[in-house]
Amino acid sequence: MQLRQAALDAWRVLLVEDHAESAEALLVLLELWGYEAQAAGDGEEALDLLETFRPEIVIADIGLPGIDGHEFARRVRRLPGHRDTLLIALTGYAEDAGDFAESGFDHHLLKPVDLAGLEGLLEMRRAG
Repeated sequence: MQLRQAALDAWRVLLVEDHAESAEALLVLLELWGYEAQAAGDGEEALDLLETFRPEIVIADIGLPGIDGHEFARRVRRLPGHRDTLLIALTGYAEDAGDFAESGFDHHLLKPVDLAGLEGLLEMRRAG
């Protein structure tokens, strides 16, 4: 019974990552941390999942096929019900922090991801 309640209380995280192996590894980790997680391979698929999955947190790669992570974040922020969604950018390139804030991201992390840092961001959101 406690396990079922924990699953019902799990925060939903949408991972937007086009590298399948990286996405799978991060999904497993998110689930081990107690999150309900789903992945999308590009921004368009992720936008569709936003309406059905209704995540509280989105972790998005910047270098996505089709629309990039910045455009994806701008579109998320324009959607009703997602203005307060925690958006975390993942990038392999050093960019100006202002670019991330301008497109709507709350935080950005460089790859390879500092897992303790990511877990800390997620836990702050869940706690607060």
